[in-house]
Amino acid sequence: MLYLASKSPRRRELLARLGLEFGAIDLDLPEHRQPGEPAEVYVRRVAREKAVAGLAQVVGDRSALVLGSDTEVVLDDADGVEQVLGKPRDADGATAMLRRLSGRTHRVISAVSLVSSSRESQAVSVSEVTFAELGEAQIATYVASGEPFGKAGGYAIQGGAEVFVTRLDGSYSGVMGLPLHQTARLLGEFGLGPIAKAFDTDQI
Repeated sequence: MLYLASKSPRRRELLARLGLEFGAIDLDLPEHRQPGEPAEVYVRRVAREKAVAGLAQVVGDRSALVLGSDTEVVLDDADGVEQVLGKPRDADGATAMLRRLSGRTHRVISAVSLVSSSRESQAVSVSEVTFAELGEAQIATYVASGEPFGKAGGYAIQGGAEVFVTRLDGSYSGVMGLPLHQTARLLGEFGLGPIAKAFDTDQI
């Protein structure tokens, strides 16, 4: 049985596009980046922690496969230091994030981990997203819509913020929260999904 360890309706919607039946496990794990931890290492770690925590909740199902994912928006500062923009706490936080993203290119790192009782695998997607210059009225209207809350970086590319994007180099679904190409390949390694035949399923 496949399980998705996530409360995110976006991830559930995306995973459903692969045509697989799956169960959902609600998790609320703390996500704290360690001092000096590179952004990609952090995202990979959190994705794996979610998958492992989800597996612990369905330990009675010996056939369980649990998928965990994490997505973060990363903006380099003037000194090249990675700044991970998490989910805004309030309207002021969302406004500040959007001001920082305005007119700049940022990275969206999305990691996916798939674990079973005897095996695990992981993949990562890194996309570059460029925003147009945003006016204060645009930002205020978007924040007032409520959409930035609960979203890494304070925006949803599949929602009203789509009009902010002048360029996307990478995975649209990855920016949404679950990179479907990488997810499908992971599932294929475990003998599931639309590209499973590309792998040696005898290894399962």
